[in-house]
Amino acid sequence: MRKRLTIHSLLKMKQERNAISVLTAYDYPSAKLAEEAGIDVILVGDSLGNVVLGYETTIPVTVDDIVYHTRSVARAAGNTFIVADMPFLSYGASREATLLNAAKIMQQGGAQALKLEGGAEIASDVEALVQAGIPVMGHLGLTPQSVHQLGGYKVQGKTEKDAQKLMEDALALEKAGAFSIVLELVTEPVAEAISKALTIPTIGIGAGRACDGQVLVYHDILQYSSPYFEKKFVKTYADIGSTIRGAIESFVDEVKTNQFPAEEHVFQPGSAAPAALYGGGTAKTEEPRNTAKESQRKEVPLA
Repeated sequence: MRKRLTIHSLLKMKQERNAISVLTAYDYPSAKLAEEAGIDVILVGDSLGNVVLGYETTIPVTVDDIVYHTRSVARAAGNTFIVADMPFLSYGASREATLLNAAKIMQQGGAQALKLEGGAEIASDVEALVQAGIPVMGHLGLTPQSVHQLGGYKVQGKTEKDAQKLMEDALALEKAGAFSIVLELVTEPVAEAISKALTIPTIGIGAGRACDGQVLVYHDILQYSSPYFEKKFVKTYADIGSTIRGAIESFVDEVKTNQFPAEEHVFQPGSAAPAALYGGGTAKTEEPRNTAKESQRKEVPLA
């Protein structure tokens, strides 16, 4: 059984140029499979609003949503480092609210760290959380919680001014105590410059090849959605969506044509107890009774 990574082991991975693999996961089965596949870090991102809850943006995602999904992931991946997003306006309004929301996600969700979007403007929140004992991952570039302010989903760092701002924000987050920073949809040269300037790891998503690690969304790499929209920065490794759709279509067809259930799926009077019903396992069998010992017990006279 492998040991769960820590913020110190992630820093060591950067120093040793051992790329960090990160994957989003939002429920028990996906987190279980991710851990079994050897993923380094699982991110319970507020992207669950888009890919699981059906929202157009991440803004409607609540602290309770994050707690619910993080708890499911934590039950499945007990040996994997888990980071949970702090959703829109769960931080920044006041120091007390930030700490209370963070405590709720950590205590009830079971994450090992939290991720916050923003740069120098949230550095004081990052510092407060770190001082309270909560590891913090930063998030710069395309920050989905600020999508309306950014004017849509656009690549960041195209101009010298924007590149300088990203660098300043990254350094501010590192100084505040962040243990790593996600760089999303950032031009490759800017992401490379930031990665070299920081002592903490950078995790790229659409930020090129020079980051210290890469993160993608579970549903993207598996095409587990309908419809699926191609993304330039995503590589898909399987088309699970089509497989699932095809399987359900087969089920519908067999129900309509009376092919399911078949003989092997039904119970008849007097048939032997099945080895397994729900969830696997074997049926319990009654131990044989030792009639000789029972008769001996009956013959013992009362005092």
